[in-house]
Amino acid sequence: MNKKKIIGGVITLSSLALLAACSPQDSENQESVDTSVQSSIPAAESSSESQMMSESEGMDNGMDGMMHDDSGEIPEGLQEAENPTYPVGDTVTIQTDHMAGMEGATGTIVGAFDTVAYEVTYEPTNGDSIVENHKWVLKEEIPEARNQEEPLSEGTEVTLEASHMEGMEGVTATIDSAEETTVYMLDYQPTDGGEMVKNHKWVTEDELSQE
Repeated sequence: MNKKKIIGGVITLSSLALLAACSPQDSENQESVDTSVQSSIPAAESSSESQMMSESEGMDNGMDGMMHDDSGEIPEGLQEAENPTYPVGDTVTIQTDHMAGMEGATGTIVGAFDTVAYEVTYEPTNGDSIVENHKWVLKEEIPEARNQEEPLSEGTEVTLEASHMEGMEGVTATIDSAEETTVYMLDYQPTDGGEMVKNHKWVTEDELSQE
């Protein structure tokens, strides 16, 4: 009996020793796992936030060239149209895509003028890429054209005195095409959810339709 008690005591002591040896290690492992999980969550959130900021900045940079003059100032010498198809106050649908969210947007006419509208190619002064076939710059915004009875021919180099877009004013441009037409200045709500655009310059008559 004494031997059995001694053996039982030894087994009990051994078991306690094993438990004592294992418990801290298990606790440390658990803490290590918890710490690893907790530390990974902020890292993932930080990465996601960083990516969102980067994408937002990229969008802002991409929009630099889309900034336009909304002052509503009219070039000197520009004549109002006597009988425009779309009088001031008319609601129209825009059928062109000069800017993002423009095509299909509903607009309101704020000005109608008879002139020669030019399509031009130019390199902005702000370092942006070359702008090809920009629509539109009016004869009254081009010194070489404003006193000419006939439209300037394709390939003619001119100076732009327009400031519709950032980096446009004062640059040397090349005439791509010319069109004698009625041009419109208008307000519109972009279809992409952007802010209301005021006094957009310019849209030609064939780029509009009745709402």
